[in-house]
Amino acid sequence: MAVIDEYATSRPRSRELHMRALDHFAARGVTHVGRTWEPFGPYMTHARGSRIWDVDGHEYIDFRNGHGALILGHGHPAIVTAMQEQTARGTLYSASHEMEIEWAELIKSMVPTAERVEFFACGQEANMMGIRLARAFTGRTKVLRFEENFHGWADELADPGTPGVVGSEVRVIPMNDLSVLEKELATGEYAVVLTEGGGAHMAGQVPWESDFISAVGPLAERHGTIWLLDEVVTGFRDGPAGWGGLMKLRPDLTTFGKSVAGGLPAGILTGRADVMGMLAPGPETKRCIPHSGTWNAMPIVCAAGIAACKLLRDGSIQKQINEVGAYMRDTANQALRRSNHNWRVYGRTILHIYFGTAEFEVDDLGSPPTKDMKKLLTGSDEKRRLGVYLLHHGIHTHKGVAFILSAAHTKDDVDIAVDALLRAIRDAMADGTIGDLPS
Repeated sequence: MAVIDEYATSRPRSRELHMRALDHFAARGVTHVGRTWEPFGPYMTHARGSRIWDVDGHEYIDFRNGHGALILGHGHPAIVTAMQEQTARGTLYSASHEMEIEWAELIKSMVPTAERVEFFACGQEANMMGIRLARAFTGRTKVLRFEENFHGWADELADPGTPGVVGSEVRVIPMNDLSVLEKELATGEYAVVLTEGGGAHMAGQVPWESDFISAVGPLAERHGTIWLLDEVVTGFRDGPAGWGGLMKLRPDLTTFGKSVAGGLPAGILTGRADVMGMLAPGPETKRCIPHSGTWNAMPIVCAAGIAACKLLRDGSIQKQINEVGAYMRDTANQALRRSNHNWRVYGRTILHIYFGTAEFEVDDLGSPPTKDMKKLLTGSDEKRRLGVYLLHHGIHTHKGVAFILSAAHTKDDVDIAVDALLRAIRDAMADGTIGDLPS
């Protein structure tokens, strides 16, 4: 594996830090399971716009963008200014302040279903509260989820088979199968059904069928179940009203994160006033769900969130990113076809990498020709290995499976990335770490 050896040799400082980290962090030296690379990942020092730099002086085009949180790119002036000004005024008040109202008003102006707004420290917390609200409101306890949909690592959100998870009240069913969904909801046992915005894995590595996702709300309502749409990734990325707005959906509850706070840690729960009214203190204290949290509506986060929402509310930034995404999708797929590689990319502002059969083609909207989960998830190991080759060629991707775009990315960035993708595939094949059948 000559290229991998060259990658490791050219990053001595990252290697040294990785060896130190192994003594501290149980997850093979990383603080997020998705940051593991073989032999090790680069340790970053600073970032700006679409670029990020490591401790060994290597520059990368960043297609990871804070796990999708940095829709505006690194160090956007409006976000930086908002944070600097608010830091001088105070980062944490432990009291109410006007900015939390302003931020909530902006969110409500963008999201038609947001009758009420609640702030959290992260998207997972918002999902956890959504489940608790649904249970209190319906008097039921069971949670219905879909295969491969990610909502966090808490018990009700993680795969029930994960070590340590207690998921006796959770049922996981296949995606895009209306008969199974209706059968489960008809039992009248479920408090809530959760769906990930766009589909499974970062906005839809496995997309929803439009007829299916449009039917979830009416079916849930018919059987007295709360529908929670998790837009922690897709929120405001697909448009001012999120993916739900793009698809004209009416969920009971919607969660947001990442982009909504300009890349700072925050989770937002929005939805029906009657359901969220379970949070209101009153004489009947047994029916009140107490919601505490030291960093709820933290002033510095609110300042960044206000700045971000003001930029995102007219949809122009999302349109720009979608145009760059379409350019990257088309440019990459044309180059891959010409090179007889059966890799493809699909998606809109998060482009997923496909490895499998050569007949796979992508339509003009970025959708793959199949919703077959097994087919779309094929080659996870190959993609992860390809990600290291891309790092060697100056491209930082999301675990080797996706390119996450931001407003800072240009067509020149795309051209460089497509060239690097072809070189990475050729290098991986030459090293014998990845096989690739001709079209």
